[in-house]
Amino acid sequence: MDRDWLWWQHGVIYQIYPRSFYDSNQDGIGDIQGIIDKLDYIQDLGFDAIWISPINSSPMHDFGYDISDYRSIDPLFGTNKEFYDLVKQAHKRKIRIIMDLVVNHSSHQHPWFLESASSRDNPKADWYIWQDPRNGREPNNWLAAFGGKAWQWNAARQQYYLHTHLMEQPDFNWRNPELRKAIFNDIKFWLDKGVDGFRLDVINFLLKDRELRNNPFTFRGPSPRPYDLQAHIYDRNQPENLEIMTELRRLSDQYRDRMLVGEVYAPRPDPQLSASYVGDGRNMLHMAFDFSIIYQKKWHARSFINPVQRWYELLPPQAWPCHVLSNHDQPRSRSRFGGGKENEKRARVAAAFLLTIRGTPFIYYGEELGMYNGKIARSQLQDPVGKKYWPLHPGRDPERTPMLWSNQKNAGFSSQEPWLPLNEGWQSQNVEVQQADPDSLLNFHKRLIHIRKKSKALMQGDWKLEADGSQNYLAYSRTWQKESVLVLLNFDSKTKRIQLTHKRYRALFGTHVIPAQEMRQGPWQLRPYEVLILSIKSD
Repeated sequence: MDRDWLWWQHGVIYQIYPRSFYDSNQDGIGDIQGIIDKLDYIQDLGFDAIWISPINSSPMHDFGYDISDYRSIDPLFGTNKEFYDLVKQAHKRKIRIIMDLVVNHSSHQHPWFLESASSRDNPKADWYIWQDPRNGREPNNWLAAFGGKAWQWNAARQQYYLHTHLMEQPDFNWRNPELRKAIFNDIKFWLDKGVDGFRLDVINFLLKDRELRNNPFTFRGPSPRPYDLQAHIYDRNQPENLEIMTELRRLSDQYRDRMLVGEVYAPRPDPQLSASYVGDGRNMLHMAFDFSIIYQKKWHARSFINPVQRWYELLPPQAWPCHVLSNHDQPRSRSRFGGGKENEKRARVAAAFLLTIRGTPFIYYGEELGMYNGKIARSQLQDPVGKKYWPLHPGRDPERTPMLWSNQKNAGFSSQEPWLPLNEGWQSQNVEVQQADPDSLLNFHKRLIHIRKKSKALMQGDWKLEADGSQNYLAYSRTWQKESVLVLLNFDSKTKRIQLTHKRYRALFGTHVIPAQEMRQGPWQLRPYEVLILSIKSD
């Protein structure tokens, strides 16, 4: 009996960092109309949804993650009317739109905060987290993720307010029912406009310890940030936080086919914590990110398969996984995987892994081209993290550089100087060049996505590991009803001799010259960095 599969379980989702995607009004910064202009490109590749990093009104102290009006689009990116048109045009192409929902904190310029900060007895006085000094100092030892203390003095109230990120990003008091109701009404505003879901920013941060107890110190290895030397027990991950996930799910379920995916942040990958935000997949978030692979720098088959196996074990049977190789906060996968002259071959193996394991793949813009991290000089830094910790930490600018569209000026991104410099090698790594090359990484992604869409086994099938990666290659089968597919991935620069257990196979996809259409039981050779997807034929 076929279960009722939903679009976000079948789909492949494309993340766009809007400042860097395409500049339609030629001011050096990407915008909403730029996304509309490139919808045919996104559709042609086979993506089912777009997750757009924040585009709400913001003073841009953290490039949109400090929101001053949840119901408006920042003029830097366009207008509300243009966004509604984006939703309409995307839906015409059967592409869903996912917004970034940043509700742990707002901008310090949000009207709610301005009112809250004005006095201790105004109606919104308790909408943010305010505390009196303790012994003439900050209320506790909490630190901000972007540097310094997590408390900022406010002269008007003669109190400190909490900011777990920048001082311009005061944290909401989610224990206040009126604040919670106001945020839920802002979420409803966008759901009513046809938005198909939300990516929830640092969603495990919402509630803080009622007593605001000090965090204990810990040592997790060298780090440029004192923040990483605290065990963050009391400033996030409170048990009651999961109750809010249930409320958010209840709200989204009032609408048809909507999806919530959570960023459950931890300084080190914590799949058990992420899994707790999904529960059984029916009463909390639809999905949550596990960043075990995105934090992985070692190139080996076990480095990929072990985290995935662990993720599957932690999720209840009814829950649905999702996977990601890169995003706007972490170095691009191609830069992490290294390999010198074999780097592009590794990128193909990684892409095939992402698109054939069980779960929803998220692909970061430019990953389909094999974009590297950009090289950003200190004078060109934009990210507050990079400015704070340079040179110990480069910040997040390197993974946010402009999309490479063509050989024209500024890689076709804009006629004006882009807000960040272009990546080196853009003349040969751009969309225009790769579209014309049938063997390019772009066309590799396109073929693989379309093969995935034709196979229910790859989209929704069960998973069985056939080779565990100990020999630096992987084999796993995906099965849905009578359809079975075998995926073979060689992570090594050496040929692997493998033994196939079934009798007959038909080749569906491969990086190398595919053997005869009908293949018989091995042993046979898996060539260096070979990707091979086979249909298992019934005997």
